[in-house]
Amino acid sequence: MTTRLIVWRHGNTDWNAGGRVQGQTDVPLNELGRQQAVDAADLLVRLRPAALVSSDLCRAADTAAALAALTGLSVTYDERLRERSFGQWEGHAMKKIALTRPVEYARWVAGADVIGGDVETLDDLGKRVADAFQAAAEQVTPGSTVVVATHGAAARSGIAQLLGWPREQLRTLRALQNCHWAELTHDEDRGWQLGAYNVGSFTDRPVPPPV
Repeated sequence: MTTRLIVWRHGNTDWNAGGRVQGQTDVPLNELGRQQAVDAADLLVRLRPAALVSSDLCRAADTAAALAALTGLSVTYDERLRERSFGQWEGHAMKKIALTRPVEYARWVAGADVIGGDVETLDDLGKRVADAFQAAAEQVTPGSTVVVATHGAAARSGIAQLLGWPREQLRTLRALQNCHWAELTHDEDRGWQLGAYNVGSFTDRPVPPPV
C-alpha cells in the first residue's frame, strides 16, 4: 500500500516579509501567516491525515496547530525538522549579507555544501530532515497520510535527500512558498516518489527567501 507524506512549509513571518534570514531563530507567524495557515488547513484536512508532525519552532508549530484544530490530531514535535541553521547570518537581511559576506553569499547562491559563517552544510541538513520525514512516515500504517510542518530550506533539502537526488539537482527545485506543500508517496516497489510540489491556496504570491 502507498503511504502519503505531505511536506508543508510554515506561514509568513515579518522576517520573511523583510527578507531577513531566520534559520533557527524562533520567529512567530504574522497576521498574514496565521491566515495562510487557516486557509491551507481547510484544504489539507480533506486529505484525512492520520498523523501530524512539526518542527518545534513556533512558526511551524503554530502552522500545524491550524490543521490540528480541524482534525483533532495531536501534534508531535521533532527538532530535526527545524530550518537550516544559518549561524552568523541569522537576523540579517540577505541584501546586507551579499554586501558584507560576499564570498559566503556567492557560495550560497552557487549551492555549495559548505558556506562558512557557521551555516549548516547542505549534507547535514538534508540527512537530518530526511531522517525526520522517514520517521514521520513510519508513524502511520501503510495507505495513510502524514502531514509534516517544516521550513523552506529544510523542506527542499529533505525532499532531495529522501529522493536520492544529487546536490546539483537540488538547485533546480524552487523554494516552497509560505504555507504551500509537496506531496510524496512511498510503497515497497517504487520507494519514494514526488507527486506534487508547491501546492496551496496562495499561488499568486511571490516566492520569499527559503530561510
